[in-house]
Amino acid sequence: MPRKLCLPAGVGDIGLRLLNDWQRDFPLESRPFARIAAAVGMDEGDVIDAYGELRTKGVVSRIGAVFAPRRLGASALAAMAVPPSRLEAVAARVSAEAAINHNYQREHRYNLWFVVTASSAARLQQVVAGLERDTGCAVIVLPLEEEFHIDLGFDLREPAGEGACNSPAGRRRERASIVLDGDAACALPAIERELVTALQGGLALEARPFESLGKKVGLSEAMTLEFIARWVCEGLIRRFGVVVRHHELGMEANAMCVWDVPEQDVSALGRSLAREHAVTLCYRRRRALPDWPYNLFCMIHGSAREDVLAARADLAQRLGLDAYPSATLFSCRRFKQTGAHYLSPGALAHA
Repeated sequence: MPRKLCLPAGVGDIGLRLLNDWQRDFPLESRPFARIAAAVGMDEGDVIDAYGELRTKGVVSRIGAVFAPRRLGASALAAMAVPPSRLEAVAARVSAEAAINHNYQREHRYNLWFVVTASSAARLQQVVAGLERDTGCAVIVLPLEEEFHIDLGFDLREPAGEGACNSPAGRRRERASIVLDGDAACALPAIERELVTALQGGLALEARPFESLGKKVGLSEAMTLEFIARWVCEGLIRRFGVVVRHHELGMEANAMCVWDVPEQDVSALGRSLAREHAVTLCYRRRRALPDWPYNLFCMIHGSAREDVLAARADLAQRLGLDAYPSATLFSCRRFKQTGAHYLSPGALAHA
């Protein structure tokens, strides 16, 4: 099913390349924008200006690291069943929390869905307790237990079908699923934690962004690049590059599709589901019984609701997922979408 892009006015083929081709494998070198400029036939300054304009228009969220879930601290998907008359007020309280990086309304009794990230499991529990206290709404917390396909970027050139995995942004790197235990966070040295904290918001749009980033924490440009390259190699950083916003690019419909699958079958089905080109995210999460029985999750994005439903029906039929209880939760409103912030300057002082 084609993804119908709606690029901002004035974004041509080169602009599409700036968005698409460096969603991952961004140049980890002193002057990364000069390397990109040479590849697309532009001046370094014009590339920097172009990314700045795309960020101003909301198409680019940031250029930087997408950290692997639960490698730096604690994270979980969470949800509330909020009375419709209070949804705006409760959503505002949730979005105001620095530990929340995504906050969406979805079509379900559990109508407010958000991602909590924190420096530790204890801190995450504190955030959830504070939200429950301030809103009067119970929160179900659904930690990630096994990841099958997470945030490899959106391919903006190909349809979500055969061949979509061959572009730099859309290709899928075959690897085993990762089972996460209850205490998977890295114990980073203080200087590395400081660099992670500075990096969470993305790179500055300037000629030598890694030099600028390193100066924030007292590191040389060379050491900053060495740390980031090692984190990419070790998998602490899932991908490093341009982070786009799908809604601003015309992928206006998205659904979280969930199934209640027996534990002995969920890993095999998750790996099969993750290979589907229509699937943009896929993972196993802990159930929250009795209210939330589902343990297999995937996200499907498309230009229209009917496209998403058709893709979901097709893959469910072919993979035998129709045999299991399921739900399809379309996103209605986006209240907040930022990069994850596991660490904060205040937290570093107490680490």
